[in-house]
Amino acid sequence: MYRVMFCAGLAVGYVLGSRAGRERYEQIKRMAQRVTDNPSVQEAAGLVGAQVSRVTTMAKEQVASHLPGSHGSQHDESGTGWPDEVKTASPY
Repeated sequence: MYRVMFCAGLAVGYVLGSRAGRERYEQIKRMAQRVTDNPSVQEAAGLVGAQVSRVTTMAKEQVASHLPGSHGSQHDESGTGWPDEVKTASPY
């Protein structure tokens, strides 16, 4: 009898908890959607993205200029970051 009552209580608690949880989730989701749809937020996100891109490019250039054997930009424009030809000494 105790197990049946415990399982029934567990089931009722689960149903009520999941319903309340789902409602709260939907509420948070709607609020977040309104914030992200706000033109001011979209503009700020665009500015931050552009700034991050600029800083990242500058950081890459700084790191590349401090690497041993680096003489400016030696990589191709393929986006891989690897030089066109890798010049290595022949082991023979």
